[in-house]
Amino acid sequence: MNTDVGLPSAQLHPVALVGAGPGNPGLLTLRAVECLAQAELVLYDRLVPDCLLAFAPETAKFICGEELPGCHPERIHNIHQRLIDAARAGRRVVRLKGGDPFIFGRGGEEAEALAEAGVEYEIVPGVTAALGAAAYAGLPLTHRSYASAVAFVTGHERPDKTHNPLDWAALARFPGTLVVYMGVARLPNVVGNLLANGMATDTPTAAVHWATTGRQRTIESPLSGLAAAVEAAGLKAPALLIIGATAALRPRLSWFEKRPLFGKRVLVTRPRHQAGDMVRQLEQLGAIVSVMPTVEVKELADYAPLDRALANLASYQWLVFTSVNGVHFFMRRLRHRGRDLRALGPVRLAVIGPATADALREYHLEPDLIPPEYRSESLATALKERVAGQRVLLARADRGRDLLREELSHAAEVEQIAVYSQVDAVEIDLELLEQISQGHIDYITLTSSKIAEALIRTLDPAARRRIRAGDVKLVSISPVTSAAIRKLDLPVAAEADEYTTAKVVDALVLLARNASGG
Repeated sequence: MNTDVGLPSAQLHPVALVGAGPGNPGLLTLRAVECLAQAELVLYDRLVPDCLLAFAPETAKFICGEELPGCHPERIHNIHQRLIDAARAGRRVVRLKGGDPFIFGRGGEEAEALAEAGVEYEIVPGVTAALGAAAYAGLPLTHRSYASAVAFVTGHERPDKTHNPLDWAALARFPGTLVVYMGVARLPNVVGNLLANGMATDTPTAAVHWATTGRQRTIESPLSGLAAAVEAAGLKAPALLIIGATAALRPRLSWFEKRPLFGKRVLVTRPRHQAGDMVRQLEQLGAIVSVMPTVEVKELADYAPLDRALANLASYQWLVFTSVNGVHFFMRRLRHRGRDLRALGPVRLAVIGPATADALREYHLEPDLIPPEYRSESLATALKERVAGQRVLLARADRGRDLLREELSHAAEVEQIAVYSQVDAVEIDLELLEQISQGHIDYITLTSSKIAEALIRTLDPAARRRIRAGDVKLVSISPVTSAAIRKLDLPVAAEADEYTTAKVVDALVLLARNASGG
């Protein structure tokens, strides 16, 4: 290895050329996630979804390839050099590329540059756009009755290419399915070449835009009318073309575009580190999901009160958690103080709901009590008789409802202690707020009264009018959250019948189905 510049070879890490898949985060490979989790520098393509960057540590440096200086040819050289320089400096580098690095992704060129510089690398395959589009649009690439071969073709060859140009005559006779990447901008040329070389005018075709995401659009047409159909639909890149007899199967095999939330624009307002499960559920249902946290959780400014409670854990008979965050911050601080689960001894554990119970189970602890309804009122009722005459420690945020403490104080000695700080989000996404004001968001999920209040404080009059008119619908997790929304003079379109994020998604699906008459 060339080590003229940078660290000794033993201290260097291979650059990972990673395929990010076609757009749906669920199609990212496990190896891709592993590479991202260790990354110190992530250099990503423009079309890579932002949510994939969350798999990398917050401390990593993120660079979009388009941010590098120079026009297109110069930028490619700058990308190569940035990868080489970072690797030689001993950093763990991930080059995150849409689709698969070696299928029209210039991965071969980047690997060549790294090899020439003496920099080790690893290739992590990704789900290429052809496979994603075919699967999610219901367009088999092969089929025993229709096509026994498939060819991937670029519709955008290098203008200075001097050898092995596309053989349109051979492609027109190809006995299978053609997939044309980057062909929309030159669609008349693609169609014209195929027709001129003898491909049948009625050959089934489809153009798939933003494949595998809630923004997916599929245009079907005989080959001779494809260019006009795509132009009439206003379809632009990113899109690819699937040409061949199997395209005729789409009416029977289309499934993703029939999902109950397909194309619906949903705003999730949970803290970003807690939003992942809900986002994935919504995306699997076909939604276009944006995340805008309206509250954030942070470390306490003063840990002295919590540390005193941790030092005296043996004096409590019950420890009560009212959130997932409460569990994690409590356990983290316990470990920071040099103690482990043995410090809990005979202390009994109560939680407000199943998500908080699952958080406890991550530490191999089983709750002694989960109330039948996942809210403070039900938890207080379930605990009252059990804690009579005992000492109870409530571990919670530094702000929130005092109902649980007030109710239990009638029967027990209660100490309420903050284990984390909850603050309104410092940075609000102005672009997303503008989308609400313009009615370009269909649903907003609100999973606590504090989140609801923080969001509503940011809304301008136009956004409030959109919500009152029903253009933008608010979906609440509980009666308490709904009451907070209505107190601020806005309507609640739907409310979960059980106070969990999964049930919020169910309520949203039911609302969408009712709106569409399904």
